[in-house]
Amino acid sequence: MDKSVNGCRLRPCREEQIGLKKITLVAIVLAFVLVIAACGSGSGGTTENGNANANSGAANSGNAPVNSGNSEPEAQEQFKIAISQIVEHPSLDATREGFLAALKDAGIEEGSNLTVDYNNAQGDPTNNLSIAQKIAGADNDLVLAIATPSAQAIAQQVKESPVLFAAVTDPLAAKIVNDLEKPGANISGASDTNPEAITRLMDFIAENFPDVKTIGLVINEGETNAVVMADIAEEALSAHGIKLIKAAVTNTSEVKQAAESLVGRVDAFYITLDNMVVSGVDTILQLSKNNKIPLFTSDRDTVEKGAFATVGFRYYDHGYQVGQMAADILKNGTNPGDMKVTMPDKLDFIINMKAAQDMGIEVTDAMKSVVADQEQNLLQ
Repeated sequence: MDKSVNGCRLRPCREEQIGLKKITLVAIVLAFVLVIAACGSGSGGTTENGNANANSGAANSGNAPVNSGNSEPEAQEQFKIAISQIVEHPSLDATREGFLAALKDAGIEEGSNLTVDYNNAQGDPTNNLSIAQKIAGADNDLVLAIATPSAQAIAQQVKESPVLFAAVTDPLAAKIVNDLEKPGANISGASDTNPEAITRLMDFIAENFPDVKTIGLVINEGETNAVVMADIAEEALSAHGIKLIKAAVTNTSEVKQAAESLVGRVDAFYITLDNMVVSGVDTILQLSKNNKIPLFTSDRDTVEKGAFATVGFRYYDHGYQVGQMAADILKNGTNPGDMKVTMPDKLDFIINMKAAQDMGIEVTDAMKSVVADQEQNLLQ
């Protein structure tokens, strides 16, 4: 029988006391855990470099939302451009590559935040017009036209989107713009010809090739740029008593026959930035080598390919310049009509020493001396 003190049984009271002690211990442990958790959430963490996190508990004590770290990144602005290129050849391809490189450097990259609708007319005027009409009906943030025929068609058809052109010889003569300083409307770009380059090359021929009395030119007279350059060359040559003999073509397949018709009648070949002729230049290069006829051209790429000399620049750089204009339009909303039409100003002679050997040309010190940057432009 249990004894009782003051009316309480001794055994049950001890059990109750033990139970109360257990409850009290659990409560203390829970309180300790809660205090630690509160300290951890209330104090600022550290960044990877050990600096205190500015989002302290005090800063978040109100109702301001706390960044959980799972928020979605801000959507990148997307751009869409269309490119119309009259034909494939090294200079025009390099122009396009430089253009896209400039956009990439400005944070506008194909496959990331840029969609490019690239169109090549393969030298066909009908295709060229169809491409321009298709582009005019699309919603583009910007349109690039590479070469004079493409620029003419795009200028006629595209009136809403901003338009830039590249590799255009004479934008005024081609009626692409009315003013080089402030083109107006929705168009601007870069000319790839400085008339000074043609005159300097013709003077070089007259001074260093005294036996050259006639120069043959294969030309597509349907290209305004080719006609303009031919006229400048002819005027410069006439001042030296040298005659320019032309052989006309209407498509690339006629280039070989036209060049062959000049063999035996001319002392040298010259080609302009004639897209049709440059596309078929391999046949002229072969004829020049086989018949030891010097070939002068108007672009660096053809010299790198095997022509003897030119006064020019890198078309990649030319395209890059236009790409910088495009980035300004796309990112800053600049109106192309307010942008000055640019032209090459860093001209230099480019001479291919291997081509000289193939064509039977003795390169004199006087010829080499006209090359300002011999490391880059005296090609071995």
